[in-house]
Amino acid sequence: MEQRHLGRTGLRVSRIGLGTLTWGRDTDEHDAADMLKAFWEAGGTLVDTADVYGDGEAEYLLGQLMDGLVPRRDLVISTKAGSVPDPDRRVDGSRGHLLAALDASLNRLGTEYVDLWHVHAYDPGTPLEETLQALDIAVSSGRARYAGVSNFCGWQLAKAATWQLAAPGVRTRLASTQLEYSLLQRGVEREVLPAALDLGVGLLPSSPLGRGVLTGKYRHTTPADSRGASEHLAPFVEPYLDDTASRIVDAVTTAADGLAVTPLQVALAWVRDRPGVAAPIVGTRNAQQLTAALSVEALSLPDEICRALDDVSAPLHRYPDHDWSTL
Repeated sequence: MEQRHLGRTGLRVSRIGLGTLTWGRDTDEHDAADMLKAFWEAGGTLVDTADVYGDGEAEYLLGQLMDGLVPRRDLVISTKAGSVPDPDRRVDGSRGHLLAALDASLNRLGTEYVDLWHVHAYDPGTPLEETLQALDIAVSSGRARYAGVSNFCGWQLAKAATWQLAAPGVRTRLASTQLEYSLLQRGVEREVLPAALDLGVGLLPSSPLGRGVLTGKYRHTTPADSRGASEHLAPFVEPYLDDTASRIVDAVTTAADGLAVTPLQVALAWVRDRPGVAAPIVGTRNAQQLTAALSVEALSLPDEICRALDDVSAPLHRYPDHDWSTL
């Protein structure tokens, strides 16, 4: 699998990443093992997790698999901290919480360091410089090799990245930002992606298949074994089952038929090759689904197909999202 630099850093990652959102909850150890081995054998390196996935079980399971199945040195482990199971405070970006959470992640993962550590979300109740100082401490102490943010909007990302760049050699440059990005969700193109490109921050798209909808599996019905039929994941899928999404899925299917490939491959190739994207993170239920996703490595979409998909999925840009002189 092709490797790409993450933002303006020396860290290289596989251009498809493996997500572990459901590990330890919907995905058992056997399916997880099969997926990790298939991913590694295909040349994949970037494995993305978080301290809240499966209430910590995803990290623990990944750590167990690294212990004997796949060499730790062959993987780029990315995890996150900051989300908390508190209805009154969903995000805790305080220095104390973040560093304690990182130590707990390292313990579950069974490793002395993570390759990439993200602040899971912006915390309006904590000064941003305090949150970012936790990243600096994590890197300077060797507990994380690189650092980034997740779910930051445009101005939040720009402020954080600029703050870090203001003291080179003292503060840790942001390597990445992780947000949802797909043909069904192109909101990052308004401000986040332009900021990331300008500041040299690599984008790691989550849900690149539109929460599974872009595979075409929901075109006529909801499969009984799908996330859309799952009690706790159905609300996650439902927003992308409207008429607008249906038109985009139809266009993806048409493109796939014309290229003799699958809708999954078309949708994943489109987001993988967007400017500023380092590696889409795919979350699959089993090794068969993962192998189907990894088959996109050999596919590059023709320019005319990309333009057609761009047009049918174009987000609404209005003042002042883009250069006012073009409006």
